[in-house]
Amino acid sequence: MAYVAVRGGQRAIDEAEQLTKYYRVKNGSSPIEVKQIRDQMRLAVDRVMSEGSLYAPDLAAIALKQAEGDTLEASFLLRAFRSTLPRNLYSLPVDTTQIRMIRRVSATFKDIPGGQFLGPTRDYTKRLIEFSLSEESEDDVKDFLDLYVGRDNVPDTLPEFPRVVDLLRAEGLLENRGLNKSERVVTDPAAAPGPSDVGDITRQPIRFPASRAVRMQSLSRGEQGALLALAYSSARGYGFIHPTLGELRVGYVPVEVPHPIYEKETITVGWILVTEAEIIARMEERTEETRAQFSLGYGFCFGHNDVKAMSMATLDRAMVSEGAVAPAEDEEFVLYHIDGIESSGFVSHWKLPHYVDFQAEMNRVQSIQERRGTE
Repeated sequence: MAYVAVRGGQRAIDEAEQLTKYYRVKNGSSPIEVKQIRDQMRLAVDRVMSEGSLYAPDLAAIALKQAEGDTLEASFLLRAFRSTLPRNLYSLPVDTTQIRMIRRVSATFKDIPGGQFLGPTRDYTKRLIEFSLSEESEDDVKDFLDLYVGRDNVPDTLPEFPRVVDLLRAEGLLENRGLNKSERVVTDPAAAPGPSDVGDITRQPIRFPASRAVRMQSLSRGEQGALLALAYSSARGYGFIHPTLGELRVGYVPVEVPHPIYEKETITVGWILVTEAEIIARMEERTEETRAQFSLGYGFCFGHNDVKAMSMATLDRAMVSEGAVAPAEDEEFVLYHIDGIESSGFVSHWKLPHYVDFQAEMNRVQSIQERRGTE
């Protein structure tokens, strides 16, 4: 469990809180509006929602303002608030075939059904600082929006986007390792798996070996940097998974709940922005027991976060590797170390008093030195 600060020296604590607020506003700049953070720091907001495990853009923006841009602290604040909320309903499994696409790319084939749909991305920019932003004004923003929105280049109908991995599956080139979340299309709400069927890591501790549902829950709210580091280690050779991006999708999906009166009906309570990734990795060559096929890893998280979804998908596949020899393949190692709030809480507790522990260690070291000095 995460460590929390103990109370002591109330006046000092109160003064520290006041000083923290002073450092945020001491230079006299205008307070940042929450709407500005939500609109113009959208990727940071999405990251906080994912790691905080609560889809609430306004609250995530407030948390970012309170934490002065520290995404881990903001995620902590959001998750702490989440723990106070009543849980009235469980939503049905999200059907991502209904996604309203804003981005869709694949690295497996040049020409894919529906085409590549780049959407909002910096993947193809020069990665140079845009110094003009230091003098950006409201008039500049208005002029840009008038010019961009005024263009008549929106197609009347959008193309369909069939899944790239279905092409491989149709050819018998992809293993069938259970159904992904993306494939679980529920037509009968009564047949939808309930919370007891999939587990809930917010209410029960993780037990190993963990089910795939538990692994996916842990990965989806894991800290982006931790996921990235472990996935990168696997791609660099500390493991056997070198992924190819089958498909990356960003868009809005409906969240549905069972109708409170009509059992076979559902209610759409809203649309949320999500990122979905499917990575493809080659399995071992054909043996007497298995046929040569590709394997699939799946990632899904709140908001627009390409790196996290792809890292999640890589680790989803890596953790089922037989005979785990690398950290990214060890599910216990991965799931216990990717939660940024848990790990930051543990590290932060080092700042708390350890006087008694250290005194005992110091006495032991002095005793050893005295004994060795007489030898």
